[in-house]
Amino acid sequence: MEIKQIAPGFAASPQIRPEDVGRIAEAGYQTIICNRPDGEADDQPRSAEIAAAARSAGLNFRYLPIKPGQITDETLHAFDEALVSCKGPILGYCRTGNRSASLWALGRSKMLSPAAVLAATSQAGYDLAGLRPRMEERFGGAISSSVPRKYDVLIIGAGSGGISVAASLLKRRGTLDIAIVEPRDIHYYQPGFTLVGAGVFQPEVTQRNMEEVIPEGVTWLRGAVAEFNPERDEVILEDGARCSYTTLIVSPGLKLDWEAVQGLPETIGKNGVTSNYRYDLASYTWKLVQEMKRGKALFSQPPMPIKCAGAPQKVMYLSADHWRRNGVLDDIEIDFSLAGNVLFGVQDYVPALMDYVERYGIALNFSHNLVKVDGNDKVATFRVTEGEQTRLVEKEFDMLHVCPPQTGLDFIRASSLADAAGWVEVDPATLQHVRHGNVFGLGDACSTPNAKTAAAVRKQAPVVAMNVLSVLDGQTPAAVYDGYGSCPLTVEKGRIVLAEFLYGGKVAPSLPTWMLDGKKATRAAWLMKERLLPPLYWQGMFRGREYLAKPRMTFQKIGGE
Repeated sequence: MEIKQIAPGFAASPQIRPEDVGRIAEAGYQTIICNRPDGEADDQPRSAEIAAAARSAGLNFRYLPIKPGQITDETLHAFDEALVSCKGPILGYCRTGNRSASLWALGRSKMLSPAAVLAATSQAGYDLAGLRPRMEERFGGAISSSVPRKYDVLIIGAGSGGISVAASLLKRRGTLDIAIVEPRDIHYYQPGFTLVGAGVFQPEVTQRNMEEVIPEGVTWLRGAVAEFNPERDEVILEDGARCSYTTLIVSPGLKLDWEAVQGLPETIGKNGVTSNYRYDLASYTWKLVQEMKRGKALFSQPPMPIKCAGAPQKVMYLSADHWRRNGVLDDIEIDFSLAGNVLFGVQDYVPALMDYVERYGIALNFSHNLVKVDGNDKVATFRVTEGEQTRLVEKEFDMLHVCPPQTGLDFIRASSLADAAGWVEVDPATLQHVRHGNVFGLGDACSTPNAKTAAAVRKQAPVVAMNVLSVLDGQTPAAVYDGYGSCPLTVEKGRIVLAEFLYGGKVAPSLPTWMLDGKKATRAAWLMKERLLPPLYWQGMFRGREYLAKPRMTFQKIGGE
């Protein structure tokens, strides 16, 4: 928590958590205003939790959610009313503090000059220069003729896709003017969450400060996207700033839709309900696994697409292996309820997985989609599909590991870049947008029919980098992505079934079978996952080192054409 004082009676802050409220009260604040809508990010505490903590601490709480880039006159009026009616000092918070600071700045601009308002916000650490035209209009002056900064390449998102493609671009052409738009301060190595949930990794090894991973020479724009305007080659950020580009790369990831399961947001992280899909919950998974000696363990998987389709069963196998090693497996009933009708999408790897399903005595339940969780009574409700009929089935549990439903991010879904399903609509081979030739996409946000994994990003980044350079040089993109994806299925501690495949589920091993047979559970694949893949991620992909990732060059369209 970092409170930034803007005026004597008002301060702004990035996202706070319930445990921060006591310190906020100790600092003398009397009112907390939440300017962030619930469900905007997967690791975000709900406003009701903050409100309850505020009441316990004797503070007032107001929920005034603002979507990025949507500060209307009505919301300004509501915010001004809150400043007047609520007891001060007041702390406003959102994802980064930018929205709360922007609300204060625009509200004050009717009484104070833009220069004075911007000086106050700048001193507090918020650069709101992009709001100057609107502030001048509210103050009564002429609208300034501000021109947005233009970049050769503008990248949306500093996840594995954004960082990798920036590094690949700079490796090929170090003179490029590149900027990355990213609101988060921490980058997470998400493939490591599975091993945190199994007690193999400590949580800290899966995160690094964002400034450490963004390549040197790339401008970091700390903000969130409010709107795309591809017709004008512009992106508008949540504080109103406009960024112009010659080429745009969109790689913001996807949305973990916890709200789609009734009761899940209220109980996740307690009552035996956990998920390795969140950094702050993976350790809770390991705690539950260690503590469980008997009872029923449920593992769920929603409809596709999801990132790392093997993750929901990886945690199940590793948990079962721990219980087996500790002699309690026979006292634990394991249930895997998944919305699909197959254990894994590439049939070649199913026999090896079924060996472990049978070894651990796992009950497989296909066509079971989790729709509700009652944490207090420890009951999970599934919608079961049987032909054209559906019915609801309730299952009691002592431990429940949830894989949340996953969709395109809201600002992508609302944009002209999205397809009907809410994903960035790109050509599956060149990863070029189907309607805007200077726009590319990669990673989890894309419409490509491949597995959403870091391994896919490793192959996509060089393709996008080469094709972006082609567009900058006035040429036709010629590098193609073949749909490669990889899923190291951790079936026990020390052994992995390494699934590698292309578009259409074609098996595509990176190494000869005599070195590593991916259709079998091997120790070699485990050592690769545990020892080799993390440095390949941090020192390989993020440094533009494209090991076994050289793109194929062709003009032939592949994969879904």
